Amino acid sequence: MEHILGDEWTITPAGGSTGEAYYAQNDNKRLFLKRNSSPFLAVLSAEGIVPKLVWTKRLENGDVITAQEWLEGRELKTEEMQHPRVAKLLSKIHHSSELLDMLMRISKHPLLPKDILEDIKVNEGLFEKIDPWSGTRDAISYLEARLPEVETDRHVVCHCDMNHNNWMLSLDDQLYLIDWDNAMVADPAMDLGMLLHWYIPRSEWKAWLDRYGMEETEGLYKRMTWYAVAQSLTFIQWHRMRGDLKEAAQRVESLKQLMITHGITNL
Repeated sequence: MEHILGDEWTITPAGGSTGEAYYAQNDNKRLFLKRNSSPFLAVLSAEGIVPKLVWTKRLENGDVITAQEWLEGRELKTEEMQHPRVAKLLSKIHHSSELLDMLMRISKHPLLPKDILEDIKVNEGLFEKIDPWSGTRDAISYLEARLPEVETDRHVVCHCDMNHNNWMLSLDDQLYLIDWDNAMVADPAMDLGMLLHWYIPRSEWKAWLDRYGMEETEGLYKRMTWYAVAQSLTFIQWHRMRGDLKEAAQRVESLKQLMITHGITNL
């Protein structure tokens, strides 16, 4: 990174799972750098969903470096996910035709439930040969049984990781949703399922959805639960692939609780 900005810049890793993000500082100038970030970062910046994009540079090896404003701020606390502004920003994202058009142009075909389930089953098949975990089998059986009930014709840009640490509140009180590397065109229930199941008390779902701008229906709730279970399995598998077995085991326990709460099984 130093050869891109010059020796006068101090560059330090910004952490994260990919190790491709950095902070850069030169006196009062500060930037957030990332290698091969989401290709529609410019649209996200223009929409005010992520901190402002300053420049983009393509390297000789084909890598693309993006520089954004480095903003002082903090991630949202878990209880702050109930704030109306979260519902408002997510609704803006899901209803943005500009974001959808851009993601479709870069060959992001809609991610369908059957594709998600197939990926989960393939990965689980590999784990079964190495180190089978019984805690995920009932969840996969549930996804298979309910697959016909979760088809929908509506697809939007989904962030696909509604973890509270991806929601950033700047010092000037501006809310952003960051880390778009896993964004897909999919059923909005994918984002809604994770967010509501993990952060919003069940008694407040209707009020939250009203602020978001969607009517509660039995079909929506079924899809949200299906995606919450599917994403839980995906995250479990991701942590197992990385060798982070402690985190994977904790997520299995959370998945069990989710399924018990909704009467899916007696895991």
